[in-house]
Amino acid sequence: MSVRDLLVMAPPVPSLNDKYVVVTGAAGGIGRATALEAARRGARVVVTDINAGQLASTVDEIRSAGGTVAHSEAGDVTDIDWVRGFAERVESEHGVVDVLCNVAGVSAWGTVENLTHETWKKMVDINLMGPIHFIECFVPGMVRRGQGGHLVNVSSAAGLLALPWHSAYSASKFGIRGVSEVLRFDLRRHRIGVSLVCPGAVATPLVGTVDIAGVDKENPRIKAAIHHFEKRAVSPEKAAHALLAGVAKNRFLVYTSTDIRFGYWMSRKFALPYEIAMRVANDRFDRLARLSAVESSTSRRTG
Repeated sequence: MSVRDLLVMAPPVPSLNDKYVVVTGAAGGIGRATALEAARRGARVVVTDINAGQLASTVDEIRSAGGTVAHSEAGDVTDIDWVRGFAERVESEHGVVDVLCNVAGVSAWGTVENLTHETWKKMVDINLMGPIHFIECFVPGMVRRGQGGHLVNVSSAAGLLALPWHSAYSASKFGIRGVSEVLRFDLRRHRIGVSLVCPGAVATPLVGTVDIAGVDKENPRIKAAIHHFEKRAVSPEKAAHALLAGVAKNRFLVYTSTDIRFGYWMSRKFALPYEIAMRVANDRFDRLARLSAVESSTSRRTG
């Protein structure tokens, strides 16, 4: 590898026009927005999600707008046998894909004494092993083809920062961050770019339906906190634009909002202020949980 190659790699997929793009989690949120935008840019999209009905709605919307859905199939990203079969069907019909976007994911928060084993396992199975299954089944084909490609893994702000109550979620999101950072270098010699997307608050169904272990989500204080989070959220469309810009420009770290960019920068440059900020945030979350628990208990006794 030449010195120039060590320093600079031109974007392997600068345009999506006529490229095959796989998007997981395409039934809603960032996945749906990414599939729609990729199709608008001329991609032949391959979409999947566990929710067959909403996935069909995404397909209808893409085709109604004049986009191309090369393949659509509902399935479970945690089922490696299904993923293998899905990859084989896609490759036999269309050849090796050009871009793989691992977007599918779920979220759950809670302190360690409230989290169940099932919650820990669910986070890792879907958010970490799900993308790994797709990497196993789609990326080796890109390597063998020898014409480059791009891999996108959606992590989270919780994959960069020690956010309160996020231990189980962060286990999966820090994990996919590590996978992505290694593959960023491993795949470079094959001209396969890697992007790690780290959204902060995004206005997806995950915001309203997130499981918070040990907390009464109907408590007014908790509702107010979730509403405050929602007000800071960017749209799925904005997140999708950032994701696809990362592909076009071969960026590794892709942010969907400036607050996460600043937070991660601060964590690396100013370790002590970052640690203090995380302690303060954790104390505030703990206080919120205790107050809401007292109020909910009082309400049940007097109700």
